[in-house]
Amino acid sequence: MNSTSMATMKKLMKMVGRYTVWLIVSILLAAVTVVLTLYVPVLFGDAIDGIVAFERVDFEIVTDILTKILACILVTSACTWIMNLVNNHLTYRVVYDLRAKAIRHIQEIPMKYLDAHSTGDIVGRIIADTDQLSDGLLLGLTQLFSGVLTIIVTLVFMFMRSWQITLLVIVLTPVSFIAAKLIASKSYDMFRKQAKTRGEQTALIEEIVSNEKIIQAFGYGPRASGRFSVINRQLQEYSQKAIFISSLTNPCTRAVNSMIYAAVALLGSFLILAGSLTVGGLSVMLSYANQYMKPFNDISSVITEFQNALACAARVFELIEAEPETPEKSGVIESSEGSVQLNDVSFRYVPERPLIENFNLDVRPGQHIAIVGPTGCGKTTLINLLMRFYEIDGGAIYVNGCEIREVTRHSLREQYGMVLQETWLQSGTVRENLCFGRPDATDEEIIAAAKKAHSWEFIRRLPKRLDTVISEDSFSAGQKQLLCITRVMLALPPVLILDEATSSIDTLTEIKIQEAFDELMKGRTSFIVAHRLSTIRNADVILVMKDGRIIEQGSHDELIGRNGFYAHLYNSQFAQAAS
Repeated sequence: MNSTSMATMKKLMKMVGRYTVWLIVSILLAAVTVVLTLYVPVLFGDAIDGIVAFERVDFEIVTDILTKILACILVTSACTWIMNLVNNHLTYRVVYDLRAKAIRHIQEIPMKYLDAHSTGDIVGRIIADTDQLSDGLLLGLTQLFSGVLTIIVTLVFMFMRSWQITLLVIVLTPVSFIAAKLIASKSYDMFRKQAKTRGEQTALIEEIVSNEKIIQAFGYGPRASGRFSVINRQLQEYSQKAIFISSLTNPCTRAVNSMIYAAVALLGSFLILAGSLTVGGLSVMLSYANQYMKPFNDISSVITEFQNALACAARVFELIEAEPETPEKSGVIESSEGSVQLNDVSFRYVPERPLIENFNLDVRPGQHIAIVGPTGCGKTTLINLLMRFYEIDGGAIYVNGCEIREVTRHSLREQYGMVLQETWLQSGTVRENLCFGRPDATDEEIIAAAKKAHSWEFIRRLPKRLDTVISEDSFSAGQKQLLCITRVMLALPPVLILDEATSSIDTLTEIKIQEAFDELMKGRTSFIVAHRLSTIRNADVILVMKDGRIIEQGSHDELIGRNGFYAHLYNSQFAQAAS
């Protein structure tokens, strides 16, 4: 193994070590199974010597020996069955822990990690890679312990019969080890590339399937198929090379072991002629030589599967060990007045490309702040900084007088209610989807919020109303946005963030929603990101952003009177609407 696979192995064994009791039980059962399995050839050898005794067959001894053999086989079978149950439990507990840890860690890693890795790749690590790991780990636990114990106990039994043959076997054993090691080191690299490419393929499949309507609408199908074919060919190439190289292990070790078996038979024949070994004894030694070599064949197969498992485990550990969000302080925001201040805030996604520099803003409780500007000017980035989805590079942000890095993220995000362009619904009932921020909300409160958001009109037509089970694809884009708006109206947070909140809603419904928002925003601080400037005319303050800076600030009438950048944007939209 190389240094990477060894490091992964240590991490994996640390997780397995949490279940020490189960591991000890498995090893003890393996030991009993191995000892009894290796004791059977001794019994058969004694039976053979009883049969080939000069001029007589000792039926009493043979019968007694056959009874012992039957008892050994029954006990061995029972121990093997229990050992397999223990190994299954141990393996799937480890996989359960890995998946649970990965999901928990996803809640802690910064947004920049999720932005840098596709959804399909992350899903592939948690599902496909852990499945591959479970297969390799189960095979390892089942055969590795038994194989190692078989080798050790076999050598002990062989020494008791013939030290000459035992020394011969020990001297020839390293040849098998060297062959297996050379092949295993080559196969790990191929399995690592296979796992990486499989993750890329999963990500591409997720991307294609989730956007199939757009792909068909723009005739992108052939190019999408072409991209998939390239990755598919790469996966085929790496998989074939990995399997081919790893498959050499078993034939090579079998060839070496066959040579050892022949050498044992030859030396044993000379020892029989010399009178230092019986025919039954040679039978036992040949059986032991076969038993001794069989674990090497099994272990070589385990190594093949285990290399693949370690490559997959490395990807899972990479996700689990991704640097989490910066440690948070224990403070909490107790006030709910809704004041927000930004003092000399600076931020950049890429170190060499500034986005927001020396940004200052003072929002009093209850003010309605509209944020407008061209695409990419930093509007949504500003929202992400307020929510602490990203950490600022310089300056400070205060919410209700508390510096946001001095309080818990949960305490901070409780102050906000968000309705974004992107909608999200989980698989569950309508009630479960609406009660994210208010798990204890009554049906009356839910229905009242739904009526204000104009979502009750289609909810009441569902088969079970609030108890109807829905998924992401159960509604149109506009209906999903109405449900997200209802979710916020039910939570009633002190600060609202509306990022193109009505972008998927028809004009008539938008007017109704705007009236509901006006009611909802009374007495609450609101940040409104909008491209349709007609929806923000009543904002207390309009911030006009460009290149990460506020270039204009004021009410709608004030900005129109200045005839600046905002006036140009507004008039251009008005002219388009008029035409």
